[in-house]
Amino acid sequence: MLTVRDIMTRSVVVIRSSATIEDAIWLMRAKQVRSLVVDKNYKDSPYGIITEKDIVYGVTAAAKDPEMVFVGSLMRRPCIEMPGHISIQDAAQLLSDAGIHRAPVVENNELLGMLSVTDILIKGALETPAEDQLSINIKAALQQARIIDNEEAQIQQECDLAWQVYESMKPGLAIGV
Repeated sequence: MLTVRDIMTRSVVVIRSSATIEDAIWLMRAKQVRSLVVDKNYKDSPYGIITEKDIVYGVTAAAKDPEMVFVGSLMRRPCIEMPGHISIQDAAQLLSDAGIHRAPVVENNELLGMLSVTDILIKGALETPAEDQLSINIKAALQQARIIDNEEAQIQQECDLAWQVYESMKPGLAIGV
């Protein structure tokens, strides 16, 4: 079973709450990220988060000067934190319930990474789909066939076997291999 730790993005961009929104915008562009984790103010305080959406709604739409607004005034702290040991399904449910698209992965008060909906979609495939019956039958036929030394003839033999297996699986046909 895949866990959050298996698919999370390990490189996380962190910013201080005392930085300006202009600094945050520059950092997001430079690192090509859509959110920043806001560092703790002291050892046992929670992490925060600031996203592009926070900046658009809190600064741009409000016609505020990004040089005069500080990350600490817009960030969400404490933010929803994702434990690294939970399943992908539980993580997706946590994001859905909170109505968010990303969360820092934190265990034992240590920042391990970031999990986003994109990580779940791209890396969170549950399992490789099982092989179809045709592929299974072709592999079995190839294992039983005598392998020819000539590479070109071997390829032709494999193609012929694959075709025979395919034809034998069609309804109403019974060609043996």
